[in-house]
Amino acid sequence: MRHRNAGWKLGRNTSHRRSLLRNLVTSLIERERIITTVPKAKALRPLAEKMITLGKTETLHARRQAAAYLTTPASVQKLFDTISARFGQREGGYTRITHLGFRSGDGADMALIELIGSELKEKAPEKKKKKEEEKKEAPKAS
Repeated sequence: MRHRNAGWKLGRNTSHRRSLLRNLVTSLIERERIITTVPKAKALRPLAEKMITLGKTETLHARRQAAAYLTTPASVQKLFDTISARFGQREGGYTRITHLGFRSGDGADMALIELIGSELKEKAPEKKKKKEEEKKEAPKAS
């Protein structure tokens, strides 16, 4: 029985688990959505939400605490500039976990973890640019 055994071990020792979760939080803040296994996503959620809450305080001490945990300066900058502004009025619940099914190789249960509001970003302008370039190149060829 696992009575009073809180937390997720993820089949790793302490240092490996800590570095894994630090990297996952950093990637989530930089990319705003990542695909990982369900246990990793569930272990990641409270850490990511603590970082966003830290970003909302906007003090030098909070920035230094975030910089000590996150692995890149760009992620700290993004956390305090854009992400904290997005969640200024929200009191928790900054992430969403969506189950994706099972991975074909080993059958692991996969999940998409994303920041709320990241689904509003559009990827369409990149496609339009490619189509415009193709149209410009077509008359030159003939």
